[in-house]
Amino acid sequence: MSLPAGEPGRRPTIKDVAALAGVSKGAVSMAFNGRPGVSETTRARVIAAASQLGWAPSQSARVLSGTRVNTIGLVIARPARMLGLEPFYMEFISGIESVLADHDSALLLRLVGDVPEEIAVQRAWWRSRQISGSILVDFLSDDPRIPALTALGLPAVAVGHPSLTGGLPCAWTDDATAVTEAVRYLAALGHRRIARVGGAAAFGHTAIRATAFARTARELGLDQARSVDTDFSGAQGARATRGLLASPAGSRPTAILYDNDLMAVAGLSVAAEMGLAVPRDVSLLAWDDSQLCQLTLPKLSAMSHDVFGFGAELARRLLTVLNGGTPATGPVATPVLTPRESTAPPARTT
Repeated sequence: MSLPAGEPGRRPTIKDVAALAGVSKGAVSMAFNGRPGVSETTRARVIAAASQLGWAPSQSARVLSGTRVNTIGLVIARPARMLGLEPFYMEFISGIESVLADHDSALLLRLVGDVPEEIAVQRAWWRSRQISGSILVDFLSDDPRIPALTALGLPAVAVGHPSLTGGLPCAWTDDATAVTEAVRYLAALGHRRIARVGGAAAFGHTAIRATAFARTARELGLDQARSVDTDFSGAQGARATRGLLASPAGSRPTAILYDNDLMAVAGLSVAAEMGLAVPRDVSLLAWDDSQLCQLTLPKLSAMSHDVFGFGAELARRLLTVLNGGTPATGPVATPVLTPRESTAPPARTT
């Protein structure tokens, strides 16, 4: 096959592919869309011609032909600056991409301010056929996305406990069990005053963790156990830690559990700022266990969670839905305790 004549630097078209392969434009379309009407020999010739020219069917062409678009959506209600600092979502997205790359698919990511804006974005994506399905995150109680997106017929999988996700195929971590393990560990070290710096109160998984924290503290008869809600940011984590450590000596926590590692790292800085040694004066326990936890001094103990694997599993489950299958609905591995240098028995009464 020889290249068709054309202007240097001109982007190849379906007409060029058809000319090079010696077929019609319709045959090129059928070959790429997997439709009957062309022989395997012709299909191979068309694909070889397209490869030689560096041509691929555009998304708009796929939409017009009725072919499924190999793009899935992910909308996150987070400020762009904060998302760039949040290790969880960087690992989660990497896990999703690792699966999509193997299936010649892509991820369309959008950051929004709130849930109504997300619904509008998902609706626009679906109606314009920019995506074939979505991964939904950060579920609220009575989340308005469930009826809105179900009415659209948008294929989706959810990150969240079934009590939050309204019957959507979902995957989740057993946060209640993980929190219980964390509190029991700190209590076994001898801590009686334990605090928790939680995430956004509106999120369902935050409520699950808060409930498990309070219940476990009651069961253990802890003297003082309190939760402070934040927005998951380092700034809010630092502010919450400062408030807790500024408490009167008899009520200041000797151990703090954080809902993510970014806030735990901020808490470590606050302890140093206030002249407190970790773990001698206060033990700190993070969540998720990204590389941040091992780059601090002291290294942070954490509830370790395979976030990369979590993202990959969600992508696999959505692809199963899109291929007409029934995906598994169930929990992924529960976060496990990884003790390091930031937790120890309380050394003195404070």
